[in-house]
Amino acid sequence: MSKTILLFPGQGSQYVGMGGQLAKEFAPAADLLARADEILGFSLSKIMAEGPDEVLKSTDNTQPALFVTSLMVMGLLKDQGVQFDMVAGHSLGEYSAVAAAGGFSFEDGLRLVRVRGELMAKAGELKPGAMAAILGLDADKLAEALNEAQSAGVEVAANFNSAGQIVISGSQEGVAKAGELAAEKGARKVVPLPVSGAFHSPLMEYAQEGLAEAVAKTKFNDLSKPLVANVTASLVSSGAEVADLLVKQLVSPVRWQQSMELAVSEGVSKAIEVGAGRVLMGLMRNISREIKVNPVENIEQLAKLQ
Repeated sequence: MSKTILLFPGQGSQYVGMGGQLAKEFAPAADLLARADEILGFSLSKIMAEGPDEVLKSTDNTQPALFVTSLMVMGLLKDQGVQFDMVAGHSLGEYSAVAAAGGFSFEDGLRLVRVRGELMAKAGELKPGAMAAILGLDADKLAEALNEAQSAGVEVAANFNSAGQIVISGSQEGVAKAGELAAEKGARKVVPLPVSGAFHSPLMEYAQEGLAEAVAKTKFNDLSKPLVANVTASLVSSGAEVADLLVKQLVSPVRWQQSMELAVSEGVSKAIEVGAGRVLMGLMRNISREIKVNPVENIEQLAKLQ
């Protein structure tokens, strides 16, 4: 039997206007958006609808905005009886995936991602860092570049997105040097990313400490469907294990390519990208042609899926 996985996007998928069409078409989505404003104590809905882009792109706003958008769409999928066998989310998207599988409530998840965003923004201020996407260089060659660049500062592989795209993260000097060396070793392109900190690197340790405290105060349930975890690229269903992995994720690489390869090995052939954008659909083209990804952000896209 063919299996279906739900995929939830992370930072980089946001845009001004996200979730707006669905809120107009589907009353429960509008209700969820209003609840988010109430829980957070400010108008996230206005930032999502009107921006400006610089405000939406601020990490502490981006994370709850993407979480809410994905959960609005998840409500639509459940309303229409869409079935799925497992979930996965890219970095921040892992929180949406956990919520979709019943790991915690919408309210608790929203509070967690808001705190996560605030802590990551603060960590970026305390220890400024950078990230860059390395395109067209294999992991072994990149590992050599990272090793040779250690004298310039902190730098690590942060996101194994696909065979041709690995994101590095660390100090500004370390990432710059590693990028230069990667280019010398044959990288097709080195693309600096517009981020406010060195995500998924040791420079996020400040944020990890605060997140661990917030996670410890949150009620986690065992998942109704297994999660392909970012940190381990393995299937996880235990609420306690999920909680532990979400804390580790902040300073660990996102093993997205390995996660999707695991999904293929588990019999997955269909995927739904739940929420804003089509970033994960694009990555899948470079990981496996065995999984067809359908993006769903509104009723029109859901109709095409059916």
